[in-house]
Amino acid sequence: MRRSALLCTAVLLVASVLPLHVLAAEFVIVGPRAMGMGGAGVAVTTNALATYWNPAGLAMTQTVDIRIQGGVLAQDRLGLGDALHDMENFDTSDTSSANLAEAQSIADRVNQPRASVSVNGSAGLYLKGHLGEHAFGFNVSDVATGGGFVSTPVQVSQPGGAGTPISMAGQMALRGLEARQLAFSYAYAFSDKTFAIGITAKVIMGASYNGSAPLEAGSGVSTTDHFGKPTISTTYGIDLGAIYRPTSWFRLAVVAKDINTPTFDAADGGQLKLEPQVRAGVAINPYSSLTLTADVDATSNKTFVPGVKSQLLSLGLEQTILSEFLSFRVGTFKNMQDASTPFVPTAGLGLRWFFFRADAGGGYDFREKGALASASISLTF
Repeated sequence: MRRSALLCTAVLLVASVLPLHVLAAEFVIVGPRAMGMGGAGVAVTTNALATYWNPAGLAMTQTVDIRIQGGVLAQDRLGLGDALHDMENFDTSDTSSANLAEAQSIADRVNQPRASVSVNGSAGLYLKGHLGEHAFGFNVSDVATGGGFVSTPVQVSQPGGAGTPISMAGQMALRGLEARQLAFSYAYAFSDKTFAIGITAKVIMGASYNGSAPLEAGSGVSTTDHFGKPTISTTYGIDLGAIYRPTSWFRLAVVAKDINTPTFDAADGGQLKLEPQVRAGVAINPYSSLTLTADVDATSNKTFVPGVKSQLLSLGLEQTILSEFLSFRVGTFKNMQDASTPFVPTAGLGLRWFFFRADAGGGYDFREKGALASASISLTF
């Protein structure tokens, strides 16, 4: 099974603590088309990535699709990353009252409630085929999530008394989970593709990480050296999906992921559980080359960051030209469980040349300095 070194590194860089037995993962945006359209993919994904988004989508087109994709999303809530950077560059030898006040200001920024950094991402090989109205899919992929949170608040002091070097220290707790998957999907379309249902069965090797890193003024914040070895366990997961298309220009869809609550071993002997996720989607085609789509999480998903939940609303648009030679995409998404987060803009571009396709998508949170990016190449027949 292929393991993405880049994904693993990203998870190691940002991960945090969460009480045992209460773990759930965010709905990860997989693939550049969905990422370019604000993370909406439940109703519109009919290529091999439907093995992740909604297995029912496999039966909506009679194509063979071979696809490789990778992507990552990183978030910096309340400017924690910038505050840690300022802490690393702080001059502890300047003992002036102004620098002491600056130290306290940095500590206050680091210690803000809900200040955190988090990441999720995916990479893998995805395949799709069909036999009449029966469609089949397969993927070998890695879906990873993690987060970082200050577990011991940063304290400012002068241990040697007034006029001595300033100390500013605390601790960050670390946790992450990689779900390395072998997934098999089947879908069937009824009544001239008016209705389709699908199921995905996954064998999941879970790699859970648990550790902590010291935070100290004037020193680099290192997480990879303090993350620890992963705890490996294997389980299975089941996803169910459906699509209803009453007309050629309108689709409703729903997917329920991990309905059996897959459970993994944690590093300290406990368990990590992936709770079921339900997402609904709608797609409208005012004309054949224009797609309007929206997704919404019906469930509120816990994350690795204490007190932070994820429930995304995604909106997107795709315009194709020259028989899909070019595809232009724009979108936006918002975490409805976090009132402080803005709508994050996204965009993407697709190129089709006979059987070959290349796609890229991304977005940027200008307020929190979060970023996401994804790319894929494929052969579609």
